[in-house]
Parts: sequence; C-alpha cells; structure tokens
Amino acid sequence: MTGDISEKTVMFRVEPEEMNQAREILLSVYAALKEKGYNPINQLVGYLLSGDPAYITSHNNARGMIRRLERDELLEELVRHYLRE
Repeated sequence: MTGDISEKTVMFRVEPEEMNQAREILLSVYAALKEKGYNPINQLVGYLLSGDPAYITSHNNARGMIRRLERDELLEELVRHYLRE
C-alpha cells in the first residue's frame, strides 16, 4: 500500500539538557529505592511500563523527581546508556 503513513519513520529527539536531567533523576531514584530496601530495577521497570508513580518511593522525594520527566525521556536515557556500554 503506497502512501500509507505507517511506512514513514518518525523522528524523536530529546534535548541534551533533558538527557542530563534524566540521568541524574534515575540515579537519585535508584539510590532512594535501594535505601528503602526495594529492588530498584524491578520498581523502575514497573513505573516505566505502567506510569504508576506508586512503584517509586517518596523517600528523598524520589517520586516527585521521577514525575518531572516524561517516561519516554527516561527510556531514551536508559537505551542510550545501555548501548554505550
């Protein structure tokens, strides 16, 4: 089917400032979850998949921090870091 919109690739961009902020927030939230005895990876995956902030502790304002960013910004930072390694 020619001309079908599904054949086009959509460009997605995040500003460099947002990338640095996403990294700092992820590290802070990870630390807060670990301090409270949670498995940080499981909790972050739960949040990223569902969007439910209840997966993130309010300890050290982690829940408030993670809600400052869109989930796609957080996912982009995770993918960028993973592929860099």
